[in-house]
Amino acid sequence: MGAKHVVVEGATLKCKFSESPQTDVLLVKSQSHDFANDKDGAKKRIATDKDIGQTLEKNSFGKCKLQPTSSGNLPCQAVITKWSNVYEKVILTNNGKALLEDSKATCPIGGPGCIEVEKHGQKNNGSAQERRKSNDNKVTAVNPLADNKKFKDEEEQNNLALAE
Repeated sequence: MGAKHVVVEGATLKCKFSESPQTDVLLVKSQSHDFANDKDGAKKRIATDKDIGQTLEKNSFGKCKLQPTSSGNLPCQAVITKWSNVYEKVILTNNGKALLEDSKATCPIGGPGCIEVEKHGQKNNGSAQERRKSNDNKVTAVNPLADNKKFKDEEEQNNLALAE
């Protein structure tokens, strides 16, 4: 797979015991000092294994298949008690370890690993360096309206003007 993404605030989580696939959004409540995603490193708080308890936007994944009643399944009341598959090599300012896109959470009802990361929450901010390395023909094939060569030429002229 290669490099794994760090999970940040706004990540989408899902539970494998949700009656119909429903997701919820992770809120980072455990720290406010460590950020990821943008070029300045200050856009989204990094999620850690300290983000436990009711740390989701709705604290629910809909109806829970593990809580059947005669009238249907009971609503999920998501509570994260523990995270696994975390990044062990770095300890953040809250003494937590960063969550990765393959981290899994434990819920008291669903058990270990029942909650997974569906989307890590980071957004790709294309850089000028990536644009310079890009293949003009491939960019045009993906987006015929984008004139990649023109973007590169304009950027080069701007850089020359700044250097003078």
